[in-house]
Amino acid sequence: MSPEEHFSNDGGTREEDESQEEAEVARPLVSETEGSHTELTEPSVCVGLADTGDPTAELGHPERQTWSRQMDFIMSCVGFAVGLGNVWRFPYLCYKNGGGVFLIPYILMVFFGGIPVFFLEIALGQFMKQGGVATWNIAPLFKGLGLASMVIVFFCNTYYIMVLVWGLYFLVHSFTSPLPWATCGHEWNTVNCTTNFSRVCFNQSLSPSPLNVSSLNHSAICLEPAGLRSSVMEFWERKVLRLSGGLDEVGNISGYLVLCLLATWVIVYFCIWKGIKSAGKIVYFTAVFPYLVLVVLFVNGITLPGALNGIIYYLKPNWSKLSEAQVWIDAATQIFFSYAIGLGALTALGSYNRFNNNCYQDAFILALINSGTSFFAGFVVFSVLGFMAAEQGVDISNVAESGPGLAFIAYPKAVSLMPLAPLWAVLFFLMLLVLGLDSQFVGVEGFITGVMDMLPPKTFIGSVRREVVVAICCFTCFTIDLSMVTEGGMYVFQLFDYYSASGITMLWQAFWECVVVAWVYGADRFMDDVACMIGYRPLPYMKWCWSYITPVVCMGVFLFHVVNYKRLVYNAVYVYPWWGEVLGWFLALSSMLCIPVTVLYKLLHCKGSLMERWQHLTTPIWGRHHLEFLPPENEARLLPKAEENKNTLLYESVI
Repeated sequence: MSPEEHFSNDGGTREEDESQEEAEVARPLVSETEGSHTELTEPSVCVGLADTGDPTAELGHPERQTWSRQMDFIMSCVGFAVGLGNVWRFPYLCYKNGGGVFLIPYILMVFFGGIPVFFLEIALGQFMKQGGVATWNIAPLFKGLGLASMVIVFFCNTYYIMVLVWGLYFLVHSFTSPLPWATCGHEWNTVNCTTNFSRVCFNQSLSPSPLNVSSLNHSAICLEPAGLRSSVMEFWERKVLRLSGGLDEVGNISGYLVLCLLATWVIVYFCIWKGIKSAGKIVYFTAVFPYLVLVVLFVNGITLPGALNGIIYYLKPNWSKLSEAQVWIDAATQIFFSYAIGLGALTALGSYNRFNNNCYQDAFILALINSGTSFFAGFVVFSVLGFMAAEQGVDISNVAESGPGLAFIAYPKAVSLMPLAPLWAVLFFLMLLVLGLDSQFVGVEGFITGVMDMLPPKTFIGSVRREVVVAICCFTCFTIDLSMVTEGGMYVFQLFDYYSASGITMLWQAFWECVVVAWVYGADRFMDDVACMIGYRPLPYMKWCWSYITPVVCMGVFLFHVVNYKRLVYNAVYVYPWWGEVLGWFLALSSMLCIPVTVLYKLLHCKGSLMERWQHLTTPIWGRHHLEFLPPENEARLLPKAEENKNTLLYESVI
């Protein structure tokens, strides 16, 4: 999809494509003499709506695809936002931070952090009818926000798929009885292998730097009895990962994991290559199926001995935890991760909505589904962990883990102790695969939407078919992923997980999104734009969150993580070398610096005084669909001059 506006290389002149009838053109809301970033001098784009008809009338973009039905959008958002973190991170955080007491800070963070930014991103995409960089035509000076989100989602797409690769590998090996990780005597086992799963464990908190996929440092330092290692641990480290001694020991590529990686990327490609018309149908299966499996696993779990003790342990309140800062930090971090904030995919999904879709209502529905899934997943996980603790004769705290430690160590252990173990293993890993798959292909779709909206029209690059762009993106990510299917691949994976899509980068992104919309574009002005779309103004609390509460929460948690930063450690044993940390910070800063660097570049390449540059670069650039409800007498003022038509190129495309 071609962008709706052009920038010249000096960042200061808006120009029209050679054919106004065939291309979308840049139309500033007011003339340059009237332009301002404040609400007093520059009204909302919807000021003329009262003169043009019914606010609920269908206002669409003439060329952009839209969802076949609104439920496609809901299911896509559910598939993207509800992911592995809901199942393997939230239950452990709830148990670790006071059980049922943790719900108090969690719910507060949902209403004052999660929902406002979640709604902001969806509404912004729906209003601008663009994804990625082009979304921020609402404040062109801050297009770096779009670049940053695309960098983050690209990194996330690259490494997140490895969890699906491991899940697919476990799934393939689940069709045997007994399960291969339930016994010793295999070629990958050592003489220290044991099927006695009892371990002595010392609890430790999660890594201080919150992660998108959750920390790979296990939640407890566990020692096998008499120096022995469980068959599950040896299957994971010696068969699946073939773990080397460190980041500098790359080793050989695993042929089996390469096949799983190739199969997963092929599935992702054919899910999204035709756009939302095809992807919108697939998400019905990928979003609903995990819930059906969760229900089946829950019904099976509560029938197991010890399950009730596990659930009680999960919800047991510890009121003293409310006074600990870490509890509130964990709640805020979990919200921003589980709501997939700052990745740009939500704006891309929202851009395919009908202009008058009630995105305000959708935001609350999706928040209820997201948080409800996390809470319910806790019952599923801890009913099984309670059973495993009862079978081993140990305390539940000795078996409670989060992240991949839960998915690929603790849960496979529990499954191997159940009757009909292969059946439950197949269901669990199939759920894991599907749950991650819909998040993966919606994330890739968000990145592709941003790329397509950036391609300059009337050029060879702009004429490239969508299928080719998707293929190039998938192949590029596949090539990078080859470094993660080596013997040192787990160390590379954790490096991406810890830095590229960490809490620091996502909180930084969410902070600037709120600041730009509330203070540069104008919170009241954006509330008017939302009212233009849905027919009424949202609750005032939404404006207060954008302007004050959410930015303060984001920056507070951001500073907490910066101050409490610790070196990256794998499995509480291997400390990453200094050059590994340098590489990690390069991944983090590659997205964070997009915002200030872009602001500086645009200000330096624009003409006029500093105030004139600011006013010019913060004047929104509207697309053709906005003109459909402006008063007719204003349209002539908004059209660019014909002599301004020169060779132009989006400077973001050059980057």
